[in-house]
Amino acid sequence: MTLEQIDKTYVLHTYARDYTNFTRGEGATLFDENGNDYIDFAAGIAVNSVGHNHPKLVEAICKQAQNILHISNLQVIEPQAKLAKKMVELSGYDMAVFFGNSGAEANEGAIKIARKYGETKFANKRYKVITLEHSFHGRTITTVKATGQHDFHASHFAPYPEGFSFEPNLTAVYDAIDDETVAVMIELVQGEGGVQPFDKAEIQKLATFLKTKEILLIVDEVQTGIYRTGEFLACNLYEIEPDIITLAKGLGGGVPIGAVMTKHKDIFVAGDHGSTFGGNYLSTAASLATLEILEAYYESGAVAEALLYFETKLQEIATQYEALFDKEVGLGLMRGLRAKSVEIQKKVISESMKERLIVLKAGRNTVRFLPSITITKAEMDEGFKRLNVALKKIEEKV
Repeated sequence: MTLEQIDKTYVLHTYARDYTNFTRGEGATLFDENGNDYIDFAAGIAVNSVGHNHPKLVEAICKQAQNILHISNLQVIEPQAKLAKKMVELSGYDMAVFFGNSGAEANEGAIKIARKYGETKFANKRYKVITLEHSFHGRTITTVKATGQHDFHASHFAPYPEGFSFEPNLTAVYDAIDDETVAVMIELVQGEGGVQPFDKAEIQKLATFLKTKEILLIVDEVQTGIYRTGEFLACNLYEIEPDIITLAKGLGGGVPIGAVMTKHKDIFVAGDHGSTFGGNYLSTAASLATLEILEAYYESGAVAEALLYFETKLQEIATQYEALFDKEVGLGLMRGLRAKSVEIQKKVISESMKERLIVLKAGRNTVRFLPSITITKAEMDEGFKRLNVALKKIEEKV
């Protein structure tokens, strides 16, 4: 059997797969089984934050594997404690951290914190969480319900947990709040929802309002966090201080990990929440190495330089191919080209792959770009060269 046949026979069909078989990576470049190189503008959907095969990350993983991979959270885990300290220091917020395995788990933890806050803070229990249209918060039953896209609320997964609603915009959130509302959960840049950033002043206004009402602000930074928008957190860029922040994707550099940070440090007691694998030796050692790499990269000015260069190149593409795209969108190294139709979006993704360039889809007909934070100018230049070739082919047929 071929690899494709094995996959189709034995793996559940939950993904519309491409069957290119990658066997090796280096920086922002992947190599298939035949040795062909592909420029990676996707980074495993914002996961490979320091690229592929970064020597310091590889060294940290190998060194940890030679000692301890995993023990239970019933014992103290040294790299876990050190990672929590590092994250709090980099954030600039007075918070504590819980570790899980994914972004969905992180958001589940955030919702549990909010629900317990609503139970203990008020005379009448508050439990409702407001989110926004086009949001995405995960694939579990609860986080799917929190996701503000009707397409995700399929009837065959019903019934869904109660207490969630989503609003069309930030302005509508104010009117949606009632005496059972405990939290508002938002992404500062909606990733799956079309790489759409929110206005900074509007976010700051909402954060201030919620604080006066003692309603929690949960910021989902699963995709925006770990320097992707240019700062350690998008919250830092927006100059707000949420009650709860969720992280995952780029935190482990490719090793699965999720995290919930909250200023309500004493909200949970032993037994309220847990995770068998969350924050184990391997994932937290990898995350520590990832943060050390990116912190140095940020302090050197390389992060700012990379995001400016990528943004400039993408804006040039948007200007050059006005017949294909309405505009360039996004923030930092979380960017998109808003295609004029879903058909154009699909062609851009497929033709780019033929030119050995990996890009992604997102909502609102958006072609999404999520390169590693450490991508080089040479890799960017080669990637945009290949994108140009793909777009010229599409343009000729439009």
